[in-house]
Amino acid sequence: MARTAVVCGAGGFIGSHLVKRLRREGYWVRGVDLKVPEFAPTAADDFRTLDLRDPDQCERALRIPGGVPDEVYQLAADMGGMGFIHGAECEIMHNNVLINVHMTHAAARLGVPRYFYSSSVCVYRDMRPGEPEMAEDGAYPALPDNEYGWEKLYSERIALAYARRTGMAVRIARFQNCYGPEGTWQGGREKAPAAICRKVACAPDGGEVEVWGDGTAVRSYTYVDDMVDGIFRLTQSHLEGPVNIGNPEYVTVDELVAATAATAGKRIRIRHVDGPVGVQSRNFSNARIESLGWRAAWPLRRGIAATYSWIATQVDMPGVRIAV
Repeated sequence: MARTAVVCGAGGFIGSHLVKRLRREGYWVRGVDLKVPEFAPTAADDFRTLDLRDPDQCERALRIPGGVPDEVYQLAADMGGMGFIHGAECEIMHNNVLINVHMTHAAARLGVPRYFYSSSVCVYRDMRPGEPEMAEDGAYPALPDNEYGWEKLYSERIALAYARRTGMAVRIARFQNCYGPEGTWQGGREKAPAAICRKVACAPDGGEVEVWGDGTAVRSYTYVDDMVDGIFRLTQSHLEGPVNIGNPEYVTVDELVAATAATAGKRIRIRHVDGPVGVQSRNFSNARIESLGWRAAWPLRRGIAATYSWIATQVDMPGVRIAV
């Protein structure tokens, strides 16, 4: 008999890719979201449009033919890139806390055996460039840089409290920046790799792109196939407590632009402008996820090549209006 899963946030970028992976693994999958995937049909066996801020709709999401799913993957969130995170603090905290309080409670009450929660490295404090790797316990004493990070940290604690109380197996991943094809690439909610790919695709050879800040902020960017592989391995594993998942290849924002320009075969000038940057640096240990045999298989240049090719195709589609 096929194993069953419900993916909350299945209309989003990572969630829609996760549905495809679970289907390849032989699962029967229900996808749940406020919206269907934007760029490709859902791969879910059953897709429900539900508002998971509502407790009754959370329970409806989890009641599948034959009972409750073997696994729930909770990725539903109101989120976006740094501009959105800094400009929508109240919406993020209100909507995401409601989703996570009600979904965790519903899963535990209905007897879901295994529950995955998608957290973020935004739970960590700012770091200095070159600072030693931070393990998961470095999130305390808590000092996230933004309200999204505080909400994620609180929601982790909700999930862990229900695990202690009910015995539900909870697995928590702290995502680093994720990118790849079929992700949001314009409109204000896109992440840095997608925004840079769009800007470079729209710029002529020898042209100029804007970058928020001075371009020295250090980040790691994880290709979506690697992220989904980490999610799946972690959920099947024995690992309790939060687990970092991210590519150990760190670059500055200016280096990200250079890699994208090289992929495009263009000479690109950078103009630094004021804008929300977030923390100055990131550097996290992946030892826990690597203990499961996981390794990032997509180096940045390979992942950017795949992402740029897809976004350049979107930019060139007839009738598409571009917000550069």
